[in-house]
Amino acid sequence: MTTEKIPAARPRALAWQRRRASAARFWRQYRTHRAGVLGLATLALFVLLAVAAPLLVGSDVADVTDAPGSPLERPSGELPFGADRFGRNLLGLVIWGARVSLLVGLLAAVLSVAIGTVIGVTAGHFRGWYATVMMRITDWFLVMPTLVLAIALATVMSRSLLTIVVAIGVTTWPTTARLVRAQTLAVETRPYIERARALGGGHWHVMSRHVLPNVMPLVLAQTTLIISSAILAEATLAFLGLGDPTVVSWGGLLQDAREAGAVSAGHWWYLVPPGIAIALVALAFTLCGRAVESVLNPRLGVSR
Repeated sequence: MTTEKIPAARPRALAWQRRRASAARFWRQYRTHRAGVLGLATLALFVLLAVAAPLLVGSDVADVTDAPGSPLERPSGELPFGADRFGRNLLGLVIWGARVSLLVGLLAAVLSVAIGTVIGVTAGHFRGWYATVMMRITDWFLVMPTLVLAIALATVMSRSLLTIVVAIGVTTWPTTARLVRAQTLAVETRPYIERARALGGGHWHVMSRHVLPNVMPLVLAQTTLIISSAILAEATLAFLGLGDPTVVSWGGLLQDAREAGAVSAGHWWYLVPPGIAIALVALAFTLCGRAVESVLNPRLGVSR
C-alpha cells in the first residue's frame, strides 16, 4: 500500500490562490463605488505624469539659465500655464513637482501609519502601565497642533525632503494608534487568541500571526486617508519656506509665487496650477480611502 505525498508547493499555491481570489473580490466591490474609481483614475493619471516627467518635460525644466519664456509671462500656446518669475515653463514645473509631492506624501504616510500601528498593537496587547504611558503620549500629540509640531521639527532640522517626511510622519500617527488599539482590543477577546496562548504562543506570535492580519484592513484604509493629509502638510511646509529649496514641489511653487508677489499683482497663472494639483490629488486619495474603508468595513455605509 503506497501513500501519495502532497507536493510541498501545493499549500503555497493554495495560499496564493486564496490571495488572488480575495484581491478579485475586493476589486469587484471597489469598482461599484463610482467616487472611488474616479479617485483611482485621477491618481493613476498623476502617477503616470510623475513617472514619465523626465520624458515629458526633461530633467532641465528647473534650470533658470535657459528658461523658455520671460519672467511672469502669461499663458500662451507655447506656454499653456505661463512662466514663473524666472521664465521657466510652469506646466513642466507642475509635472515635475508631482514626483516630489507624491513621494513625500507617500513616505510620510507610511512612516506615520507604521508608528501608529506599532504603538496601537503593542498598547492593545500588553495593556497595564505600558498601555497607559503610550496612550497618554498619544493624547498629548492629539491635543497639540500637528502643523505647529511639524514646523518646529522642520525648523530645528536641516532643510531636506527627509526632514519633511520625518516632521510629518512623527506628528500625524496618534489617530492611527488609537484606531489600531481599539481594533486590537476587539481581536484579543476572540477565542482563537486564547487557544494560541494555550498552545504556547508567545507575545510576538500572537501579535504577528493573529492580531496584525486582522488590523491590516484598517491600516490600509487609514494609509490612503493619511496620504492626502501628508501631501497637504508637505505643501504647507514648503509654502512656509521650510522645504528643500533645491527641489521642485507644488508647495515650493506656491512659495515662489508668494515671494514674487503673484497674489497682489494678479498673476493667477502662477498660483492656480499647483494649487489645483494639490487639491485634486488630496481629493483623489480621500475618495480612494473612503471607498477602501467601505469595502473593508461595509457597516460604515459609505455612499457610492
